[in-house]
Amino acid sequence: MRLADLTWPDIDSLNRDLPVLIPVAALEQHGRHMPVFTDSLLMGEVARRAEKVLGRHALFAPLQWLGNSHHHLDFPGTLSAEPRLYLDLLCGLVENFLHHGFRRVLIINGHGGNDVPGKQAIFELRQRHRDRMDLLLLFATYWHLAPGGHAAHPDLQQPEMGHAGEWETSMVLRLAPELVRDHRQAPDVPFGQGFEPASRGWTMRDRSEPGHIGRPALATPEKGEALFEHFTSGLVRLVERMEAWDGVTWDG
Repeated sequence: MRLADLTWPDIDSLNRDLPVLIPVAALEQHGRHMPVFTDSLLMGEVARRAEKVLGRHALFAPLQWLGNSHHHLDFPGTLSAEPRLYLDLLCGLVENFLHHGFRRVLIINGHGGNDVPGKQAIFELRQRHRDRMDLLLLFATYWHLAPGGHAAHPDLQQPEMGHAGEWETSMVLRLAPELVRDHRQAPDVPFGQGFEPASRGWTMRDRSEPGHIGRPALATPEKGEALFEHFTSGLVRLVERMEAWDGVTWDG
């Protein structure tokens, strides 16, 4: 179900153990060949497909398109919330649902830069409500929910998501091909190691002059459809686990 389509009495009648999903993404540069709304387009499509499968077994909030994208601000068109402001926004959204009595909430993410503040928000919320043993508060990034994305289509070459590379470009080609420009001319930009296993502070210009990472020239709509199916199935499985949770145990 989509929250935006319901009246308040409709919502008031819902079981408060119903899983609630808050999709979050970003508006930021995606190289010279992709639209700045890429992350939101893709997260929105994964959420749409999952909602179609789950029906009345989950409640989907509207997509929150503003994300934490400061590492892309060197590129015109990127819009970004200050990190602490963004963290507080996520906490506030979840608090709204808790106020209305819902107990099982997932922030489902479609932008890598939201990962740290999203996890921190869930951590802070749990500490704030530490006496509540009936809460299930989760954060997840959609492409992490279905391992093996590189095997979703036999011709996929990239080993992981990247940024405006083969995977994301394929998905936009499947969803809105008119928004992709000359991707076959885009150069390969390697992922690199970045002093792993240490976590390095970075901006996109540290890593990529054109603003993408990966191999966009390899993208096709067929690969995009395979990836959408793969990622949607991962999200659906997680929501089914949320619904089946017994409200007590650590595992789910």
